[in-house]
Amino acid sequence: MESPVLQPPVATVKTVGKTGVLLVNLGTPDSPSVPDVRKYLREFLMDSRVIDIPYIQRFFLINGIIAPFRAPKSAKVYKQLWSETGSPLKYYGNVVERQLQTVLGDDYVVKLAMRYQSPSIQAGLDEFQQLGLRDIVVVPFFPQYASASTGSVYEKVMDIVKTWQVIPAVRFINRFLEHPKFIEGFVQLGRKYMAAYDYDHIIFSYHGLPERQITKGDVAHTVCRFGTCCESFHAQNQHCYRAQCFETTRLLVRDLGIPEGKYTTCFQSRLGRTPWIKPYTDDVIRELGAKGVKSVLAFSPSFVADCLETTIEVGVEYKELFEASGGKHWQLVESLNDNPLWIETLVDLVKSA
Repeated sequence: MESPVLQPPVATVKTVGKTGVLLVNLGTPDSPSVPDVRKYLREFLMDSRVIDIPYIQRFFLINGIIAPFRAPKSAKVYKQLWSETGSPLKYYGNVVERQLQTVLGDDYVVKLAMRYQSPSIQAGLDEFQQLGLRDIVVVPFFPQYASASTGSVYEKVMDIVKTWQVIPAVRFINRFLEHPKFIEGFVQLGRKYMAAYDYDHIIFSYHGLPERQITKGDVAHTVCRFGTCCESFHAQNQHCYRAQCFETTRLLVRDLGIPEGKYTTCFQSRLGRTPWIKPYTDDVIRELGAKGVKSVLAFSPSFVADCLETTIEVGVEYKELFEASGGKHWQLVESLNDNPLWIETLVDLVKSA
């Protein structure tokens, strides 16, 4: 009789340490006061990925012109945005931080950070370093990748951890526009308004970027034409911010059942005189008014938390522009904020990182 073949015991791997989860949004002033707004603008706009011109030019432009003159005007607008809970972007960020920590449990340490101002990325990573974490997952709160947003977060995180003697595994979430629960979150919000009113047109307004930043990202110089190149989403243009925005619209339109010709993808928040990606949201609004469109439902799918660009720019300023152009009914679809589907999206992103 042959001797039985003895199998070696199956080794069990014991998980040691915890995973740090750094949630990073763009940022907000600490208060709507002029000094705090000026401080925020200086840090934000001095980022070379935001205004990508030579340092000396950027320094004098920001500190000599934009921050001194724009801060008082921006402070007035921030006062419109502010509530008893402060900035909605930071308020919802704190809520999401707590809810995600509860769902993920004790094997994770979740921290909210802002790319600009507080709580800072430096403070969050310093705490992670002291905890001796097994690994770190960085989740920029930007559905579509752009150098000026997600890329800036990457750069800041890497600038900090490169000085550590011991660097744990660091994983970054690049984009999440295709995530089914992210899409479903906006779809559910949209359906609520579409069930209550028959809108003539739907606008999907995304944060804008200078065309030069899109062109610089096309390293093979074969994709960007600022026209038909964004009509489909494929391997050659998957890293293009504009193409990602158009793909986000296609996914939302598909699930909302919006017919062709009844919606427009456009871009807001221009700064300066150089060409930005088109079509511009304010131009689209004027054109809709001229065509006799009387009601519009407006989405802002590049933002996951309500902020100046959603509540004030899209919700108030564009509403006034639409009415001045002959429109009658303008409705903003709020951001995901603390929507349960947004929390579920984050859980999936963290666990699959």
